[in-house]
Amino acid sequence: MSIHPELEWKRLTPKGAHHFFGYYDRCAWNHDQTLHLTLKVPQRDRLPAPGETAEIGTVNSNGIYTPLTTTRAWCHQQGSMTLWLKHRQDCFIYNDFDETSGKLIARIYRLGHGIDGTYERPIYAISPDGRWGASLNFARIPRRGYTYADALLPREYWPDLDNDGIFRVDLHTGETRLLVPFRKMFELHPTPYTLEDMYVWLNHIIFNCDGSRLLWLLRHCNNTSEPFPWHTHMFTVGINGEDLRCPLPEFYWNGMISHQIWGRTPHEILIDARWGGKNHDCVVFDERELPLRAQRLSSGMGPMAHLVFSPDGKWMLADTYPDGQSRQRLALINSETGAITRLGKFHHCQSAKTIVDVRCDLHPRWSPDGRIVTVDSIHDGETAIYMLDVGDIIDKIKQL
Repeated sequence: MSIHPELEWKRLTPKGAHHFFGYYDRCAWNHDQTLHLTLKVPQRDRLPAPGETAEIGTVNSNGIYTPLTTTRAWCHQQGSMTLWLKHRQDCFIYNDFDETSGKLIARIYRLGHGIDGTYERPIYAISPDGRWGASLNFARIPRRGYTYADALLPREYWPDLDNDGIFRVDLHTGETRLLVPFRKMFELHPTPYTLEDMYVWLNHIIFNCDGSRLLWLLRHCNNTSEPFPWHTHMFTVGINGEDLRCPLPEFYWNGMISHQIWGRTPHEILIDARWGGKNHDCVVFDERELPLRAQRLSSGMGPMAHLVFSPDGKWMLADTYPDGQSRQRLALINSETGAITRLGKFHHCQSAKTIVDVRCDLHPRWSPDGRIVTVDSIHDGETAIYMLDVGDIIDKIKQL
């Protein structure tokens, strides 16, 4: 089954196993764009079990896969948070469960050498300059497709208000600081009484384009075994813990927003929102402007999508969840005109009985030079990483 009748999509990872990278808000390529990180997992039919391992490796542009290490901290939606280090360009980090301490940590892997250090907390995201890592309590995430099997859910519904929250890790020194405790979030919360008797957790930390601010989601539900529907409030803060904001309370979400990411400037936020009708639009707003004033960049493709700007901010990638015919769509969007160029249709061939959180989203990602796109897909029956050179497509659109 063809992904696109004219575009030359290439399956990057080898056949015979499930390979994927993970999320859409990060770069999978190393600094010189010769190696792409990948996770090789043993199954695609259920959530990982405690103690179940996955293999971490790299694949080059010719599809040559090199296995490197294993981890007990992985999930089908976000992998193991594998990320390249800027200050050590032959190294990447990944999350793992440390049997000795019984805790989640982040390990440093040095190409050609092996494990070459650790950070005391698991890392969720890295700032663009590579100086800072962001961390949270993975064990509190009740949606188990977005956390790790060895991170057992706590019995306490109420978090430790003063000792848990958003953490900042100095990737040069390893120093860890609690940047924003839950108590500060609750004090700023628009309706703190709605948190009473609720289970509260954090997820989806993202650094902005210059590393000066962080964005994350505070969510709460009343049943950890069935967390949906949950309620969401978006928070942002400066890199030193200053200027805490709640730019998108639950009233704006209300089932109308599916994904969020920082935009082209330090205060711009890009979301997928269905505020204008039945379709999901590509919308940006300035977190500092209240009341919120949103600008629609594109009408999008209709269904909800993961959105991400290109490195130069002139283009967006947008995917969709599977439609009624099990097809996932991918598009390139001109952020200046809103024009949409279809890049392909991927067949999502997993069984309808499959647990939702082990589905395979495309999670489109840019290369550092903004000319290569990779996605995760189960198009051919195995989870694989696919690659497309969009450089020529962009050049042709510019000439029109």
